[in-house]
Amino acid sequence: MAVRTTVDIPEPLHRRLRQRAESSGASIRSLIVRAIEETYTEPKKGKRVTGPLIRTKGKRGPQFPVDENPYDLIFP
Repeated sequence: MAVRTTVDIPEPLHRRLRQRAESSGASIRSLIVRAIEETYTEPKKGKRVTGPLIRTKGKRGPQFPVDENPYDLIFP
């Protein structure tokens, strides 16, 4: 189902849009719909993170701190 929407386009932009539609053999509507679809696509899922997010050469803390205060591990 389509929804009708009215949009005011500046004349210079409309002229360029009409010229591009004529040169490509497409309608102005199809150019606008394609531009909107390309601009507002669903974000692609990225790769799953398996390694450390921050690589450092500094001193590492304990693997599983039990009695340590996390504040002391971050701010020695």
